[in-house]
Amino acid sequence: MDKNAGQKRTASAFLYPPVEPFDQRMIDVGFGHQIYVEQSGNPRGRPVVVCHGGPGGGCSPAMRRYFDPAHYRIVLFDQRGCGLSKPHASVGHNTTWDLIADMERIRTELGISDWIVFGGSWGATLSLLYAQTYPDRVQALVLRGVFLALKSELDWFYGGGAGQFFPDLWTQFIAPIPEGERGDLIAAYHKRLFSGDYLQEARFARHWAMWENALASVDYDGFPGESPPDYAHAFARLENHFFMNRAFLEEDGQILRDRPRIEHIPTVIVQGRMDMICPPISAWRLAHGWKKCELRIVPAAGHALSEPGITAGLVAVMDRMRG
Repeated sequence: MDKNAGQKRTASAFLYPPVEPFDQRMIDVGFGHQIYVEQSGNPRGRPVVVCHGGPGGGCSPAMRRYFDPAHYRIVLFDQRGCGLSKPHASVGHNTTWDLIADMERIRTELGISDWIVFGGSWGATLSLLYAQTYPDRVQALVLRGVFLALKSELDWFYGGGAGQFFPDLWTQFIAPIPEGERGDLIAAYHKRLFSGDYLQEARFARHWAMWENALASVDYDGFPGESPPDYAHAFARLENHFFMNRAFLEEDGQILRDRPRIEHIPTVIVQGRMDMICPPISAWRLAHGWKKCELRIVPAAGHALSEPGITAGLVAVMDRMRG
């Protein structure tokens, strides 16, 4: 990619100016969990809920900036165990179906009849499963970096597929694991991320988070800086917990199996052609033959929400949906 800052537009060039929330609250969803929820933009605008990635990534103020605040009522929430939700890094009573129930609880508590569901990576997984569970509550789906929670996707990322493109980083990712356990790296990391020894958990959490973060951008140029320890700890534990349990789905391919439930919902997918975390084959499989689904593949773009081409594509989609 052209790295000349004078010729290349950054992601921020496409975003709306920062806005502050007009409502912030904690919602008690039971079993000790409290979910952080915020609203920004126009209280009477078209509602859109943002499903962040990970699992365990949490929301950020930048996520408000993909939507025209004059036209949208923007709902962000931190999924169980991460961000400002409590308890931090907890996996108890924390499944995909708990998160879907939380979304429905948020919708009813905010008095929203239906909304646009916007999500990327794991957020796309959650968006699709929420829509398949509550298809009459979804006006439209806007997805990025599609992840279908397939075994083949996990094998790609944690079984050496992506490692063929990043052998230096892959070597560092597998190095802390004894050779005899490298046949199942998700299980090997799980053993250490849930050892009960915080220092060991934090050390392996940093390795887990750095492997994913380094591959997020097509413009990769060396390992990014380490994530803050508390963030990495929650991110790694939650992501590993969900992947160990195959996202708590009934069967491999469940999202594709249940696509007919949502084929009436207008859907747009913005997908990086060079996404190394969630390769485009999943987005293509999801969209193929779905008449109301538009797949926009962005050339020379990777996985990250902050990729300029991905950002521009998502903002354009949301601008078109303003009505």
